[in-house]
Amino acid sequence: MFLILSVLWFIRESKHIFFWLYLWQLKEYHVGRFLDHFKTQKGQKLVLNPLQYLKVFLLMLFILDNIVFAWILFLVYFIESFLFFRAVFNKKTKKPKLTKKTFVLILFSFLIVFLFPIGLYVSLQSIIQFSLYLLVFDILTPFIATAVVFLFQPLVILLRNNILRKAENKIKSLRLTAKAPIVIGITGSYGKTSTKEFLSTILSYKFSVLKTKEHQNSEIGISKCILDNLNKDHEVFVVEMGSYNKGGIKLLSDIVKPEIGIVTGVNEQHLATFGSLDNLLSAEGGRELALALPKDGLLVLNGDNKYCLDLYKHAQGDLEVKIYTLARGKIDSNIWADEITVKKDSVSFAVLTKEKEIASFNLDILGRQNIQNILAAILVARHLGMSFDEIAKASENIKQEQSGILLKNGKHGINIIDSSYSSNPNGVIADLEYLNIFPKKKAIIMPCLIELGEKSSEIHEKIGKKIGKICDFAIITSSEMFQEIKKGAVDGGMKEKNIVFCEKPEEILTRISIFLTNGDAVLLEGRVPEKLILSL
Repeated sequence: MFLILSVLWFIRESKHIFFWLYLWQLKEYHVGRFLDHFKTQKGQKLVLNPLQYLKVFLLMLFILDNIVFAWILFLVYFIESFLFFRAVFNKKTKKPKLTKKTFVLILFSFLIVFLFPIGLYVSLQSIIQFSLYLLVFDILTPFIATAVVFLFQPLVILLRNNILRKAENKIKSLRLTAKAPIVIGITGSYGKTSTKEFLSTILSYKFSVLKTKEHQNSEIGISKCILDNLNKDHEVFVVEMGSYNKGGIKLLSDIVKPEIGIVTGVNEQHLATFGSLDNLLSAEGGRELALALPKDGLLVLNGDNKYCLDLYKHAQGDLEVKIYTLARGKIDSNIWADEITVKKDSVSFAVLTKEKEIASFNLDILGRQNIQNILAAILVARHLGMSFDEIAKASENIKQEQSGILLKNGKHGINIIDSSYSSNPNGVIADLEYLNIFPKKKAIIMPCLIELGEKSSEIHEKIGKKIGKICDFAIITSSEMFQEIKKGAVDGGMKEKNIVFCEKPEEILTRISIFLTNGDAVLLEGRVPEKLILSL
């Protein structure tokens, strides 16, 4: 009985150790992001669910009837083990991506899980008490996995600082050579990745360019890019810079020493993790990047964003500051767009500059919002000496997937707009405006946005209103802000019955298949189930 119960318990613990380490990795081991997850419906279900209630009840039952307690616990672990093996067979288990860090965390966690029942067996001869302690460990598993993460944090910080120091020293050593790369830092709440992709593609026409890879915008990711990929032959290094804390962009700037900075736009995304708007504006808002630039550096700002305009007012002085906008009227822009035409699979526009230069562009990218990102790239390319003819020629190499939004043909002739790469308030609004160019019925599938802090209700209601004005049908896949989206959508003109909460991929697919037909369009916004993306 000891052995069988231990094996079943070990199987159950394996699943949950993998999951909790996966969740910590998903949140980049950031305490604020990890805790904010438990404000969501999915996060709350992790700790408040029928199975957890049953296990707490079993603790109470232990006092009343020891034998019944042990047999029920045995049955629970048997069922959990069966469900785990079924999930493994169906490839539905969640486990962390294997890295050196996760390997150590997994190894140490499993050592604890392996030794714990052995230690109990040696010290306890009662199967009842043995079962009790297994159950207590079971209930405390999230805290134990978290404790393991924290236990290794000092070592992780030590190793991290060593990597950061090596990367910083490599940048310094390259600066001593005659062919040091020009470093361009890109930050903001949205548009960073697309701007990095567009700029790198354009500059590659004339220069040897290195860019940070996908999701490689943290201090470790950027440092590894420097150590593994940057060399003396690179003339330009384009760095996407992300942060969740005040001081985060300063840290990245201290490593890469940018000479040109771009702030793509700022909103309340990640407000919950920053703690305050002032902290957010310091980091993602570009203040730290502006302060890190040399006196002869260049700061490029999105003139259509109110927070960037505020930075513009305070960043002037010796530092050269340039502005890009979709139209010229709002501010004295250095570069702007005119004659904008947004089509189903492309955008065309004219680019004009303060120096009265003009060029026409026709690009295979989606959505008006990506014109802003192209303008930022053009402005920097012109600053580095590329002609408009060179830029226009280089822009022909830009691919649709670099824009973060893809247009696909569905199985039944439905237009699928895949914007599941990431999601933020400005991005949702922009994607809805693109969806609006499709003439037939339109639908959106999206989860509620996370990490918006105190602005969450207001932002979701605003998004709902936009959905109500543009969409005929909406499926929201998470429930925490569903009522706010629904209220906004109804206020925007949508029928109440046409906005629903649904989280099961099979049911979502059925609803969409019934509602949409050939020529209609559906927008997949944010982290929708991968199974759904593959099935449409």
